[in-house]
Amino acid sequence: MSNRENCWVLLLAGGDGRRLTSLTTTRKGITIPKQFCALTGGPSLLQQAVQRAVAATSWERICAVVAADHRGWWSEQLRSVRADNIFVQPKNRGTANGILFSLLTILDRDPDARIVLLPSDHHVLDECTLAESISTAASRSGPVCPEMVLLGLQPREPDPELGYIVPGHERESGYLEVERFVEKPSMQQARQLIGEGALWNAFIIAADAQALLKLYERRSPDIISAMSEIIAAPSGDASRGERLSELYEALPARDFSRNILQGHEAHLRVLSVPECGWSDLGTPQRVAEVLRELKEDASPPISPRIKQAACLSLAAQHERFCGSVQA
Repeated sequence: MSNRENCWVLLLAGGDGRRLTSLTTTRKGITIPKQFCALTGGPSLLQQAVQRAVAATSWERICAVVAADHRGWWSEQLRSVRADNIFVQPKNRGTANGILFSLLTILDRDPDARIVLLPSDHHVLDECTLAESISTAASRSGPVCPEMVLLGLQPREPDPELGYIVPGHERESGYLEVERFVEKPSMQQARQLIGEGALWNAFIIAADAQALLKLYERRSPDIISAMSEIIAAPSGDASRGERLSELYEALPARDFSRNILQGHEAHLRVLSVPECGWSDLGTPQRVAEVLRELKEDASPPISPRIKQAACLSLAAQHERFCGSVQA
């Protein structure tokens, strides 16, 4: 089986990006979720993530989960993605619900799918290094392929704003056990974790879809049943959207890492990714650091299929609110 066969990439683009509102709020007071902004003057972070997805699968299997009230931004920026691969949630109810809705939709089309969960609001300086690790985790070829793999990035420094994966023993060639997760530790704890070999959790996950569904079945059987019934309805069913909206009104907001992954560490493996200049751009400080590192020719060319849209520039916003970035 080739690396790309039955591999689907799901871009996670439904979040509201509240942590960076100091930079993503326009002069008119409109706050634009971070994934729809550009780092400088080029493509948006979401469009860069689409380009990242191409390294793992074909265009036909690139998907995105979005929120209906963000339509004004994603409808233009996702023109390169097939319309039926854009999974629109009536509202944002957290990553756990958004991933489940998308997972069930993909499984309805391809029961043998392997899915890569890919955040759409990050920046990477060395795309080739990250792409190689994503391809390895996504692949079913070769003698070893864990059902669920997290990408853990080598930390450059202690950062209390990030999540950490504490790896255990090596179980399969190149893959480590997941001992535990630590979310947003203190600076002292972050230093200690790095000393223990902990990795940054970039929330990039490659998993066999059926194995991922089993994690949900242990905690969300009623939600799975309700979503599956709606997804199975004919596309022309006029009540489908109304029923989905009613379901989302009743859903509690749930986080994928906290409410689904935690407690299932024994089912997970982590692949260590060499330092690649990854950043979640979570704070104005992190944006400034990336801008200092960025060279004009650092980003790979964007596919002509991705039509760049006019985006709010985080660099321009940073200069407006915080002053110019010093080298």
